[in-house]
Amino acid sequence: MTVLKVERVGGLAGFGTPGSRIVSRGQIGLNDLAAHDQKAIEALFDAYKGPQSKGDDSPVRDTFRYRISRTLVGREEVIDVPECDVPASLVQCVKDELI
Repeated sequence: MTVLKVERVGGLAGFGTPGSRIVSRGQIGLNDLAAHDQKAIEALFDAYKGPQSKGDDSPVRDTFRYRISRTLVGREEVIDVPECDVPASLVQCVKDELI
């Protein structure tokens, strides 16, 4: 089963950045998502993978980005996605933690 690891970074307070005292993260099984969310996740990995797509091209500043990772065939894939493109089911699995 593929597990998606999700981390919220950025925002006005710089969540998840070096020196931050708060991390926002969670994980969820891909099979635990509705079929339409699974398709949306696949589309995100297709759209945002590669060095040219960093997910920070939004004209809105100080917004959150989501770093989503998965392991397929022993290889980890990681994408950075603007908050506006992330399905609600992934946003809801993220919890804030003080470190």
